[in-house]
Amino acid sequence: MNCRALVRSDGATDSVSFTLVVGSAGYWQVTGTGAVYPVGQVGTFGSMAGRPLNAPMVGISGTADGLGYWEVAADGGVFAFGSAQFEGSMGGTTLHAPVVGLAGTAGDAGYWLVGSDGGVFAFGQVAYYGGLGATHLNAPIVGIAATSTGHGYWLVAADGGVFAYGDAAFHGSLGGVTLSAPIVAMVATPSGQGYWLVAADGGVFAFGDAPYLGRLSGLSASDPVVGMVGTADGNGYWLTTANGASTAFGDAPVTPPPPPPSAPVVGTGGSSGA
Repeated sequence: MNCRALVRSDGATDSVSFTLVVGSAGYWQVTGTGAVYPVGQVGTFGSMAGRPLNAPMVGISGTADGLGYWEVAADGGVFAFGSAQFEGSMGGTTLHAPVVGLAGTAGDAGYWLVGSDGGVFAFGQVAYYGGLGATHLNAPIVGIAATSTGHGYWLVAADGGVFAYGDAAFHGSLGGVTLSAPIVAMVATPSGQGYWLVAADGGVFAFGDAPYLGRLSGLSASDPVVGMVGTADGNGYWLTTANGASTAFGDAPVTPPPPPPSAPVVGTGGSSGA
């Protein structure tokens, strides 16, 4: 995977976040009730819509071949569709904090879940490289992004703090900087030598080799930016607000809008491989 899945939630139902889209063809949106909506040239492979849930969905992440995806819930439940393989979950386990994200690998060898307390849970053939579950945090973790090798990951906190593990390199953060709005997501560049952070007010912060290509402004408090998707070549990205509207920057193509969701969108994701 050249850019990694970032799913962000603080337990509320107004959060959205993104993963890389293979070939910049499209991505998926998921609602808190588990409904999945394709955006662009991707298929639909099923969803948890209409099924009983023990906790709301908080994110979605696609497979490397773009023919499947995982939905992840706040209680750590993982639901696989299409070519996505179920490798395990935290469903039924008492957690210290809600799960807020899932990141897969380019080879679909497995995935990681992360909680708002920084606890990381590895499933499949991916390794555990560390976490923050026993560490005092100044702000909750809101997302996780994996490296292209599958041998590391970054965690990002609402205050812009970035924490690198395994072969993930630290390129800077906003920890200790006064922000006008919380960070909601993080996307890595294809090289792994940089990443973007995006804030709820549409601010974009580029580190390492990540290019700054623009931001959103003038948003209403009821429709903040809730996620970001990077293009496969690292020269573009989409920002999405809570109502599911997407704005393209750089070489990110404009995609037709999906139908109005039946419930607030809480996460978006594309393929984990490129």
